[in-house]
Amino acid sequence: VQLAESGGGLVQPGESLRLSCATSGMIFSSYTMGWYRQAPGKERELVATITSGDSTKYADSVKGRFTISRDNAKSTMYLQMNNLRPDDTAAYVCHAENEIWEYDYWGQGIQVAVSP
Repeated sequence: VQLAESGGGLVQPGESLRLSCATSGMIFSSYTMGWYRQAPGKERELVATITSGDSTKYADSVKGRFTISRDNAKSTMYLQMNNLRPDDTAAYVCHAENEIWEYDYWGQGIQVAVSP
């Protein structure tokens, strides 16, 4: 199983980024997918999740700014991040949890930096 994040980078406050998590080696439609992030010196925190039935959940800090989505045909999950703020700076990590057996996988992470 592989989870590969892409789309990170350095942006200014107020700008947007779209992260992708391309998966392989798993039955994508059987997994709840999620994004987590970890800023320097802080614990990893949940950003957003999306179930196989497209139910979504967001951290309060990103509600209204971030949108999680998935394309089962492409086995890929996305995170559209709008109106980025400096406190969104973190390593963003893709997560997959099997909805029946509850085993999970993590990506390597990708850096997002928001700075003037």
